Amino acid sequence: MNRIKESVKTFLDAFAAQMSVVFRDQGILLILGFLTFGYPILYSLIYNPELVRDVETVVIDHDRTALSREAVRRMDATQYLKVLGYAADLPEARRAVNEHKAYCIIEIPENFERNATGGEGTQMVLYCEMSLLLRYRSMLTAAIDVSQAMGADLSARTLDGEVPGAASLLVEDPLGIHSVFLGDTTGGFASFVMPGILILILQQLICLMCGLSGGARHEYPLELGFTPLARRPHTLAKMLGEMLCFYIISLPVAIWLIHYVPMIFSFPQAGDVWQEMLFITPLILSSICLGFVLQGIVWQREGIFVIWVVTSLVFLFLSGLTWPYYAAPRMWQYVADALPATWGVQGFILMNSNGSSLTQVAHFYHNLWWLTLGYSLVAYCVQRWIVRPDVRRRYIMDAGTAQDADTTAASES
Repeated sequence: MNRIKESVKTFLDAFAAQMSVVFRDQGILLILGFLTFGYPILYSLIYNPELVRDVETVVIDHDRTALSREAVRRMDATQYLKVLGYAADLPEARRAVNEHKAYCIIEIPENFERNATGGEGTQMVLYCEMSLLLRYRSMLTAAIDVSQAMGADLSARTLDGEVPGAASLLVEDPLGIHSVFLGDTTGGFASFVMPGILILILQQLICLMCGLSGGARHEYPLELGFTPLARRPHTLAKMLGEMLCFYIISLPVAIWLIHYVPMIFSFPQAGDVWQEMLFITPLILSSICLGFVLQGIVWQREGIFVIWVVTSLVFLFLSGLTWPYYAAPRMWQYVADALPATWGVQGFILMNSNGSSLTQVAHFYHNLWWLTLGYSLVAYCVQRWIVRPDVRRRYIMDAGTAQDADTTAASES
């Protein structure tokens, strides 16, 4: 019973000490505020508006025929392009782009109509200003839609010329294609990428807090309630107390990221928020345990920032958000499987964007719990046999140095 009481006291002391340090450490508070509010808002504003319409366009028409004018009229009628006018040649059009009066140049070659109606085939040249990829997408979509529509009209006219009345039988497109973006009805880039980035932000925030706490443990262990000279370390009770502290801090951050940020910026919210919170729970716990594992190599508070900078882009690619998970080499798939954000991103997108239930993402949910169990075991070993001996050794060295300094000062006096 005494051992149990002592473990409970260690658990509560560790929780209180860690909570006190979190709210007194300026570095942790800065990271907590910046990653919670700065990152998601900054990224969301960068990707807003999600769709770019009426991109200013200049046309160079070397053909000056009815068909070339029809092509320009159709492009101007789309929601993507806005034709400002005609340019005499390419240098004049480039000046308009350099002055940011236009962002797209459409050049129609000579003999455009004759080649198109004669069956030889023709093409238009599209020049794009690539400072914003969303503009490029609008330009390319308009050019493809208009060229396909005009090609179908020319084919119908040719068929009607060879067999009178045949084109009138095609009352509608026999093989119509209607694109539906599952989970992203607007087709916007932010609605596609931001739900996954929010999960990555949550994982990185937790790892940074744990890393800063690990560095602080080496710098001032007694303020963290860490007694290096104790014979019975109670490592498990202490680790559980600190885990509870970080979980309580991460919970409102997770609610803000997965519910209120999508609500503010009108991102997809097709899932049930309570089921999403249940799904996020093992993600938070596994990220905390991963942070405790990283404390084994973080001897100074600044060291976690080096790890964060190096791994941020790697975690983004391994999550399957920007590059398909199944298309990655097998070695990198194994690395991705060991990261909580990989399963968290894929499962959360299915729930948040496509409306999947917790049962439908059970594979990702179970994998997160397995990661939590695995990282908790590794974290316990790291805390007991790597972190604690190192802090104990540093504490004894610092105490010895301070004692020598006091002895020297006393002898000099």
